[in-house]
Amino acid sequence: MTTSSRHVHGLARADIDGQPAWALVGDGALETLASDRITTSELEALPLDAQEHEALVEQVMDALQWYGACLRTTPGGAGWLYVQHVPVRRLVAHVVRKLMALSAWEPFRKAPGPLKIAPHEGLVGLRESSSREYRAYTVTWSGIAYLLGATALYNPFRTAQLSNLQPARVDTRVPSPPPSSLPRTGVVALSWSSRHAATLLPVLEDLTGGGRTSLLVDLATDPAQRCDTPAVEGIRLVTPPAGLFALSGAVERLQLWDDEHVVQVGEHVVRLSRLVRLLAVLLETSGGCTQPSWRSVVRLETWLSGVLDASRPHTLLVSNDTSPVGALAVHLADLNGVNTIHVQHGAWTAESVAWPALHSRDIVVMGNRDARLAKAWARHPDAEVHVLGQPRFDTLASLGREAQRRYLENLLVSGSGRSPDRIMVWACQPFGPDRLKAHADLLLDGMWKADGEWGLVIAPHPAQSPDVFASLMQRDGKPLVAVADPQVGARGCLAGAVVVASAYSTCGIEAALLGVPVLEIGAAEERTLGLAAHGLARRCATAGDVADALSALPKARPAAEPATTDAVCRWRGDSAALVAHLIVSRASRHQLEHLRNEGVPAR
Repeated sequence: MTTSSRHVHGLARADIDGQPAWALVGDGALETLASDRITTSELEALPLDAQEHEALVEQVMDALQWYGACLRTTPGGAGWLYVQHVPVRRLVAHVVRKLMALSAWEPFRKAPGPLKIAPHEGLVGLRESSSREYRAYTVTWSGIAYLLGATALYNPFRTAQLSNLQPARVDTRVPSPPPSSLPRTGVVALSWSSRHAATLLPVLEDLTGGGRTSLLVDLATDPAQRCDTPAVEGIRLVTPPAGLFALSGAVERLQLWDDEHVVQVGEHVVRLSRLVRLLAVLLETSGGCTQPSWRSVVRLETWLSGVLDASRPHTLLVSNDTSPVGALAVHLADLNGVNTIHVQHGAWTAESVAWPALHSRDIVVMGNRDARLAKAWARHPDAEVHVLGQPRFDTLASLGREAQRRYLENLLVSGSGRSPDRIMVWACQPFGPDRLKAHADLLLDGMWKADGEWGLVIAPHPAQSPDVFASLMQRDGKPLVAVADPQVGARGCLAGAVVVASAYSTCGIEAALLGVPVLEIGAAEERTLGLAAHGLARRCATAGDVADALSALPKARPAAEPATTDAVCRWRGDSAALVAHLIVSRASRHQLEHLRNEGVPAR
């Protein structure tokens, strides 16, 4: 069932029998009303307290854990809320944000009342996003009314846009053998992102130097995120069966009848049974490897169990153990007595993670500040944190600055016929279009005001669609703007830049290590990577800040000092070797423990 074309545009007071009540109003009707009213865009833009928001999200997740965490489990015992915690929490965050916005609007706060649903509007939909694959789910305002008790006789659970999405499909590049035919190996590594592969492959390559073999399991459903076939012997690339992440369908035991159980969200009372029903939409929908359906999760568990049974590794190596496939894999490894090692692949901040939880036994982090976060987030009872740097940064020193500079110049010249004196690289994140435009205006206006002639090269995030930047190119050539090839990315050109700008891309850390000046951008209330707090970046919240920073840039690039950079990343060029050594040392202990369990004395 699909929705009608009716679009909810705002909220208006519509009392019933003299009692306060509120109605969701469609296009064209809102302006004709004399009662208190507000557009949904205005409502959603009201300022909210971030700490209160996070506390309420945590409160709702705790209630869900108590109410329904065991409603559905995989054959291996992984609960739906454990596996799907990240997409569920993100959707819950949007529910809480909208409820807080209701309370923040003065007319509603003074006269709270029931919210009348908009007939035929879907309850779960999608927000705009610049991500290539990740779906930004949200609950519509009719969905909010439903959670608060409104009757939804004519409302489908999905909006038309969500209903019409095609399931994620990916054809494997190499025949995928049945797990039973896989050889014994010491390490199984999981990747579903180009950043995972670039982080883990150097470690696997180092292991082959000691004659150790490994399996690299590529779960990517976005072709741009797939692993290349390893050139080094001893690393075997394995892919799951075609169509594994294209499974959709209802999830039994999550289609609940209304009951008396509720959770309080500020002044609002949310029915938990209805919240679970809306969350079930995520589990019923095929969303690729980043948001797999429940049927895909169950099928993946069976396949991964077969891989572990056949290969009998001592180590599972991952770069994400929090999102669905990573959490599931670590759960299976624990069941099979396999040690788990997580290697941090991207920058962390306390505010940027969807779920502050790390499940692996050993957690390898980039810098000292990450160690503090990892210790706070660790869930394994025997977890240990190791500050070993970032394996994919080992080769940073060998980046060709002159070659990258020529690449940047050629990009800008090809579009304009002229080359600027100085070039900035903007390392992007897959934010929504409005936030990206705000960051672009901040940079472009600042560059226009700064001394000298500047050019901007936009480097899309690997998970980002470059199409979103088309509108940013239309500024009459002042300053010059170009978009880097997504396959090149920020890392492929930042060494040739005069300055790198970013909100919280890991590329900001790479630039700081190389001595390239970094601007941390975004409105004053926006979070950044926090490099400015370590003296490794300059915080820019306005175009004037950007202009001042660019005009004051030194001509010489200072070398990165380990005493300064170790807080954010230990960089010695040996991180891959150190992680490999950790794997080997853990394997030796694993084998000794196995011998003890078999009753054979250890020597």
